[in-house]
Amino acid sequence: MMGAQIAAHLVNLKVPVVLFDLPAKEGPKNGIVTRAVEGLKKLKPSPLGVAADAALIGQANYEEHLELLRGCDLIIEAIAERMDWKHDLYKKIAPFVAEHTIVASNTSGLSITELSKGLPDAIKPRFCGIHFFNPPRYMTLVELINTPTTEPQILDDLEAFVTSGLGKGVVRAKDTPNFVANRIGIAGMLATMKEVENFGLTYDVVDDLTGKRLGRASSGTFRTADVVGLDTMAHVIKTLQDNLSLDTDPFYESFGTPPVLKALIEAGKLGQKTKGGFFKKVGRDILRYELESGEYVPAGQKADEVYGRMLKRPAGERLRLLRDSEGPQGQFLWAILRNGFHYAAVHLADIAETARDVDQAMRWGFGMKQGPFELWQEAGWLDVAKMVQEDIDAGKALSKAPLPEWVFKGPVAEAGGVHTADGSWNPSTKQFEQRRDLPVYQRQHFPELLLGEVGAKFQTDGTTIEENDSIRVWTQDDGVLIASIKTKMHAISPEVCEGLMMAIELAEKEYQGLVIWSGDEPFSAGADLRAMLPAFMAVGVAAIEDAEGFMQQTMLRLRYASVPVVSAVRGLALGGGCELAVYSARRVVHMESYIGLVEVGVGLVPGAGGLTYIARRAAENAETSTGKDLLPFLTEGFTAAAMAKVGTSAIESRQLGYVLHSDVIVPHKDELLFVAINEAKALFAGGYRAPHKRQFPVAGRDGKATILGSLVNMRDGGFISQHDFHIASLIANVVTGGDVEPGTLVNEDYLMTLERQAFCSLIVHPKTQARILGMLNTGKPVRN
Repeated sequence: MMGAQIAAHLVNLKVPVVLFDLPAKEGPKNGIVTRAVEGLKKLKPSPLGVAADAALIGQANYEEHLELLRGCDLIIEAIAERMDWKHDLYKKIAPFVAEHTIVASNTSGLSITELSKGLPDAIKPRFCGIHFFNPPRYMTLVELINTPTTEPQILDDLEAFVTSGLGKGVVRAKDTPNFVANRIGIAGMLATMKEVENFGLTYDVVDDLTGKRLGRASSGTFRTADVVGLDTMAHVIKTLQDNLSLDTDPFYESFGTPPVLKALIEAGKLGQKTKGGFFKKVGRDILRYELESGEYVPAGQKADEVYGRMLKRPAGERLRLLRDSEGPQGQFLWAILRNGFHYAAVHLADIAETARDVDQAMRWGFGMKQGPFELWQEAGWLDVAKMVQEDIDAGKALSKAPLPEWVFKGPVAEAGGVHTADGSWNPSTKQFEQRRDLPVYQRQHFPELLLGEVGAKFQTDGTTIEENDSIRVWTQDDGVLIASIKTKMHAISPEVCEGLMMAIELAEKEYQGLVIWSGDEPFSAGADLRAMLPAFMAVGVAAIEDAEGFMQQTMLRLRYASVPVVSAVRGLALGGGCELAVYSARRVVHMESYIGLVEVGVGLVPGAGGLTYIARRAAENAETSTGKDLLPFLTEGFTAAAMAKVGTSAIESRQLGYVLHSDVIVPHKDELLFVAINEAKALFAGGYRAPHKRQFPVAGRDGKATILGSLVNMRDGGFISQHDFHIASLIANVVTGGDVEPGTLVNEDYLMTLERQAFCSLIVHPKTQARILGMLNTGKPVRN
């Protein structure tokens, strides 16, 4: 399925792709590849931006369609991890590979140099390894691996395409077993399992300790193994076992397949794919596997909170507290961190060019907030080194191999770590080396920095025009103004609205446009309800009406600004954040953006112009139709708002109407600002003019009656509550224009008045207040 998932990611980003598989022995020859493409629609999380785009994947088999390869610029081989099978395939395709084509293997650990021996000499300079991490749509990391015969320009070209075209973070790995991330990560998981045995901890406690508390993926150790697949993990372990030895890896003795992993695989319990692995879900209950009995027992045990508190301490203090702790959970945590530092330091020179590659690989491939060298450096380089070496000397570590000499002597020790203003440490050249300066990286104004690296930071870069606790208005080149929201979750408060109003006024006077962008996620989680509560408690609903009115006027000011306003969206754009985006002249949207009007979840209706936008867009879309019925053009927008639908990708958000076909979807999050600034400048250079303020027709009372009929059936059928029905009825009233004749011409101010009335009537409703308080207190929706 990995090849199919890579194909899906390419299709998401408008890259034409053909998926090959074996010819079927019975039925249509494309039967196998067709099943693979159909299977993409069922996978969770979805590899496709929208399921229907599976149809855009070309289907082919090796018997009938090899001629298609002549038209391909890049051929990615992603078949099973067997060297002989891969060599056989290379012989089959070689006559059809064009002279310019790059050929790459998506192997997770086989030697790229050995694989290249199955290719003709003419193709070898254009062959390399390209290791996507699973699932490829969502995981940032792609490892590129050259052979001695790979042309350097080939790797540079491929890195540029994978970075900008596919939105990935590239790490160049040396051609060693399992490359960088899996070498460090799988060795770490094996070490963790070994220490779990040593300290007698249960899998649920370990996952609680090794998840978010430790700055790692929230799934922890064993849940991550279940998601990856225990058979897949066993294969990667076997690659280590088969291709390494005690002579090449002093930790080799700890690479034995853990007894529990062996038992689970023999029992056919392979993790999430077989509905059971280290954990198993039965109804609403989560069970964990118990090796001693071979049975599943209730899970849910949490770590001792004292270690949770330790993990919140500054890095240096945190590691010393864990090392000195007497309890098994604290000793376990220190042991796995020490083992990680030890392994990364011993193998850095073998597997990667610089320490940067290791830390980026662990961030992007294993979901760590910090790589092992970053944490080590933050905690105090020499202090931690001494603690690790003391444990090695005392026989507590997994290997007797000492830390490399460069750890204690020379430039790293003097600098206090491997990441400095001069670059990251390369133990082979014994120098600090800067990042590769490929042209593609000029598109990233603020690339993700590692601890200790020096580079531009979005919080302080450029020239600040105005700044307060809520918003920063600044510019990089005096051509385009940038507004960066600073509130928690980038919530839209009255102060944010004031800042945006000021930014628009300034942009109209002195700049070519305004870009709304923040250097971190989310774009905006919506209106700041918590900030509204004190005014509501003191003054009553009038304060809420004023605040909503001000937000609405801010949205209209964005829409009718005389210079283009471009929203650069990344992550969540919910409620008011969605409204902020749709009222901009243009949207530049990261592929992994999740956009929607979700106010129903807290018992409210969109109140800052979202419903007005839905009604206006329906009228604009209906202009292309010969019919006069607005309702078919309104249904999708009404349903999205009433059901609080959120696009699960930029592509699905376009289907919902929150992203337009004229907007730009950007694969790489760090290129958003570059593209948004260029969009603003291009619009300005093209003679941008704001749209006219014009009236448009609404569906009126007839359209409202039709919608209400459907809602009555849903309520009476038990699909929605009475309060849900009430909220949806208010939404219907706004988007249809209320009690007016079908086709009546209205303006945005009229519909926004209906919005405010609906919003304010709900804010005083006891059931809505229960929903709001529930969300603020627990973060979970209340159904009433």
